[in-house]
Amino acid sequence: MIHSHFKLYKPFGMLSQLSSGEARQLRKKRFLSELYDFPQGVMPIGRLDEKSEGLLLMTTDGKLANTINSTGVEKEYWVQLDGEITSEGIRQLKNGVEIGLFGKRYQTKPCEVESIKIPTILPEADERLRINRHRNSSWIKIILTEGKFRQIRKMTAAIGFPTIRLVRVRVGTITLGGLKIGETQSMTILI
Repeated sequence: MIHSHFKLYKPFGMLSQLSSGEARQLRKKRFLSELYDFPQGVMPIGRLDEKSEGLLLMTTDGKLANTINSTGVEKEYWVQLDGEITSEGIRQLKNGVEIGLFGKRYQTKPCEVESIKIPTILPEADERLRINRHRNSSWIKIILTEGKFRQIRKMTAAIGFPTIRLVRVRVGTITLGGLKIGETQSMTILI
């Protein structure tokens, strides 16, 4: 069987799923099916929450999706934080912090974190984001090999620097490249 693979720039305010029937009419949610006429059986590999944006991989190959999700493939994010991140905050994130996960406490794995300058290659932030509303912001690059529910947002909040904007820029060797918000690109192979 020949599988189909895609990469796309998921916009802020869109769910990482194709549709939801009734809920779409009731709650006015946006779904990936608005972006592209995906083939039958396509699924996202991992997820980005509704308020996150950036690289999302899609495939019709369930085995490949499971492999990428369960083998510790690196995922790189650029994160805009509320406040000026400190070296102590970066150290805490690198070493792992305790977060809540489905009613239990979870210690995140050590990861790569560094302070970065404002990324100029990203598109303008969605106007619904509250950037510099209360205090100045700063940016970090964080590379994870795990992906728990809203993990980065929980990690940065745990150290006192809530996430304002979260953009995934890389999964394994695949990057956003020059994709624009909402753009989808067919690929011959993933990872």
